[in-house]
Amino acid sequence: MTDNLIITISRQYGTGGREIGHKLAKRLGISFLDRELITRAAKKSGFSEELFEQLDKRATNSFLYSLTMFGSTGLNGMSLTDQLYLAQAKVIREAAESGPCVIVGRCGDHVLRECTNKFDFFIHGTIEDRVRRIQAHGDYEITGKTPEAALEKMDKQRSTYYNYYTGKVWGKCEHYDLCVNAGRLGVDKSVDLLAQYVDALRK
Repeated sequence: MTDNLIITISRQYGTGGREIGHKLAKRLGISFLDRELITRAAKKSGFSEELFEQLDKRATNSFLYSLTMFGSTGLNGMSLTDQLYLAQAKVIREAAESGPCVIVGRCGDHVLRECTNKFDFFIHGTIEDRVRRIQAHGDYEITGKTPEAALEKMDKQRSTYYNYYTGKVWGKCEHYDLCVNAGRLGVDKSVDLLAQYVDALRK
């Protein structure tokens, strides 16, 4: 497996993890991969991009439902959800082999677990801080009786997806190099902290 510098970011919804990853990649001068993984996986899979977008949304927003809705279908008897995971995992590995990069979500820390020059970060925050963030930014989509209930539901769904495919516990500190409370630090200071951590241990 590659010895390129690889950074994976797992995050609770509403913590600004994607923004942190994007700014960190820019700071370090390396590639940033997030939603484009879906497009690249779709092009290589033979399935339509629209189907993959639907599957990805189901997998991350309602994983148990997606396993039932998109049960064993076709390729080797695997569910479409499993096929999506495998296609994205392949793209993640190819991206890591092609050069240094920051990868957000999609179990990147597990997929690239054999990389020798990898840093895994988990971004978290209190419910209160995350509610304030999603209310201040217009690029979040949540549904639920209250913002608090919606965030707790999304945490549970992300956790179920991650735990299912990795056999590990999402957000458990020993699985990551560093867990950062971005709700308390803010985006820019979180980027500073992660960059300092990488610089201190970088090969």
